[in-house]
Amino acid sequence: MHSRRTAGYGTWTSPITADWVASHVVRLGSLAWDGDELYWCESRPSEEGKTALVKWSVSQSPSDVIRSPYSVRSRVHEYGGGAFWLGHGAIYFSNDVDRRLYRCVRGSDPQALTAPLAMRYADGVVDSARGRVLCVREDHTEQALADHGEPVNTIVAIDIESGAQRVLVQGDDFYAAPRLSPDGQRLAWISWCHPNMPWDGTELWVAEVGEDGLCHHPRRVAGGETESISQPTWSPDGTLTFLSDRTGWWNLYQWRDGETQCLKEMEAEFGRPQWVLGLATYAYLSPERIVCVFTQQARDQLGVLEVGTGELHAFDLPYTSIGQVVVGPLGVAFRGAGPARPSAIVLLDPASGTFQVLRQAFALELEEDTLSFGIPISFPTSDGETAHGFFYRPRNSAYQGPPDERPPLLVISHGGPTGATTDALTLGIQYWTSRGFAVLDVNYRGSSGYGRAYRERLRGCWGVVDVDDCVYGARALIERGEVDPSRLIIRGGSAGGYTTLCALTFRRVFHAGASYYGVSDLEALARDTHKFESRYLDGLIGPYPERRDLYLARSPIYHVDQLSCPVIFFQGLEDRVVPPSQTERMVNALREKGVPVACLLFEGEQHGFRQEEHIKRSLEAELYFYGRIFGFAPAPPTEAVPIDNLP
Repeated sequence: MHSRRTAGYGTWTSPITADWVASHVVRLGSLAWDGDELYWCESRPSEEGKTALVKWSVSQSPSDVIRSPYSVRSRVHEYGGGAFWLGHGAIYFSNDVDRRLYRCVRGSDPQALTAPLAMRYADGVVDSARGRVLCVREDHTEQALADHGEPVNTIVAIDIESGAQRVLVQGDDFYAAPRLSPDGQRLAWISWCHPNMPWDGTELWVAEVGEDGLCHHPRRVAGGETESISQPTWSPDGTLTFLSDRTGWWNLYQWRDGETQCLKEMEAEFGRPQWVLGLATYAYLSPERIVCVFTQQARDQLGVLEVGTGELHAFDLPYTSIGQVVVGPLGVAFRGAGPARPSAIVLLDPASGTFQVLRQAFALELEEDTLSFGIPISFPTSDGETAHGFFYRPRNSAYQGPPDERPPLLVISHGGPTGATTDALTLGIQYWTSRGFAVLDVNYRGSSGYGRAYRERLRGCWGVVDVDDCVYGARALIERGEVDPSRLIIRGGSAGGYTTLCALTFRRVFHAGASYYGVSDLEALARDTHKFESRYLDGLIGPYPERRDLYLARSPIYHVDQLSCPVIFFQGLEDRVVPPSQTERMVNALREKGVPVACLLFEGEQHGFRQEEHIKRSLEAELYFYGRIFGFAPAPPTEAVPIDNLP
């Protein structure tokens, strides 16, 4: 075993370079079987962030079926998901380049199925008997905006030969998961209306599909204002199955002959917030057996649920973050990641429990003693409650810190805010720990994975309890002697960027921060954001404009006089979720005040960076910024970033 060099934290040379993070990592997305062929999406930073559709079979290694100049991605609800589906001998996909729906028959070039209008399509299913596809449509045409003041969501049927469209379901603000019964005679779907988000309250509907192809006798079978329903699925014998959090946890239910039955009541989450369409955390192996993901304390397990007895048997797998579960003739395929395993497409034999990796998000070429593993921690926070997170110590096989020095702490506030972080291997965290930073990835109150009560602690309290949890988490690590109390940093993207800016503005704990497309003006967000989240703040803050006082009180932009520590900002110029104007106003205010500030704006980026050069530049710029603020020199030297007001 070789000896480690002693060097100051933050100065360690790491094999995990920003270039490696940006160019070697692909985002693995939705999966689907077509016979014994498995398909999935891959978003590739090296291809300008475009998303390819990949096919695998026993006789053929993974190969691209659809790739640039196409991009298999949907923008319904802005966050997309459910961008492709299979059936009737063809692939149907949403092309992000022109927002049109395409049909691709084996061996042929894709053909546009819809006209070049301001429409978006997602989350579909093939109705083979009627020669059509059913999907969610989001109408952004000028007529829709003029008539309704926002895009119009419906469930439509699209003829696969002519492209003619018929509206099947309309009237609610949002729709998801149109699913045909095995005999094609019934259609189930999810809907909800403002101001609810899908994890607040949704409704499950079922209708008969008549000879005319339209929906008749629609019936609400579950859900309401305070019950979140998701992922309706028909069993092989035609029993409707779904997830409901009516007990405080997303558990599995069946609806049969007008009666609803819980298949397994358990303090575990079998689902997750529907930020994107096409979620799949369970699938049928047979009418009596369901393979499912269940989450406890932010760690996923995959198991088999016996429908008749409620017995749940977990597989012994090295994965703690699991999603997109689909069953096919060759076994169970899913997307999984673990503390020492990159995100991957995995094929599992449910009979033996053995598995094989079909594709990894990146090739793991690191010494294991360079990897830092997340330690689950719980710590007391405000109001006598408990918050959670994962703590990563600095680790590098070639370095150790000075014996009289403690590492700087980087606190991460995840996005959402109704999201969650896991302990699965993430190069974005290893980039920091391998350079000598400690990292606390916080699952603040409001995060999913801990039940509805924990998730709802953020209602009316965004910008307060999430900030408390980041602050209390940092203090807990200081008390344990793990980190340097004079070098505390907080960073986050989107909603996590808002938590970051609130912590820097309203508290005196952190000494620097990084905001990636973060919210700084809640009032501007309430007035100028996309439809899906246009009423989200009603629950997180309060109704607007009735509680405008809260919006102003919790908006960092109006309290810049209280912010006195350095901040670096990163922003995509095509961001519709958090418009660039929010970042620009914050940066200008800090410049005028004399606070050290830096800002990088990226052409062609939206909400979340997808292009290789921008991901690389952001990481290197952030490291450079911390080096200048705290007086250390990153190795190797990185490209300088202009920092205003730096002494």
